[in-house]
Amino acid sequence: MIANHLVQLAAEEKQNPLVPAGPELLVGAIAFAIVFFFFWKKLLPNINKVLEERREAIEGGIEKAEAAQVEAQSVLEQYKAQLAEARHEAARLRQEAQEQGAALIAEMRAEGQRQREEIVAAGHAQIEADRKAAASALRQDVGHLATELAGKLVGESLEDHARQSRVIDRFLDDLEEKAEATR
Repeated sequence: MIANHLVQLAAEEKQNPLVPAGPELLVGAIAFAIVFFFFWKKLLPNINKVLEERREAIEGGIEKAEAAQVEAQSVLEQYKAQLAEARHEAARLRQEAQEQGAALIAEMRAEGQRQREEIVAAGHAQIEADRKAAASALRQDVGHLATELAGKLVGESLEDHARQSRVIDRFLDDLEEKAEATR
């Protein structure tokens, strides 16, 4: 009954479109309180929970990113240290190879010098042997020619070999002594 009465009163009065009628205002306030209570008890905790999880995920992501950045910096430092060590090792190996090369060159030069000296000594020995052989052959030829010439000059044959050798040797020895005296 009261509700009917209110409805009639509302219909009789001229209503302002901006100001709602009293019962509408009461129904709206009750509906607002129900919706507010539902949001307060059900939705707001869920929204806060999701926001908190998101905030933790973001903070955790930032922490993970910072940790990853620190780890990446550490790996970069290790890489740089390994690179510097590898460069140092390469320089050491280069230096060692240069030293070995220099030692090998010096060794090969010494070996070449030794071989050269051996060849020169062998050449001198061969020249001396050839000189002696030539001197001996020359003595025989000179002696033979001298005896033939002497035989022709004297008019007799001087074919006695022993006498011939003695005369030739004496003659050549005299020549050698005179040559040494003039030097």
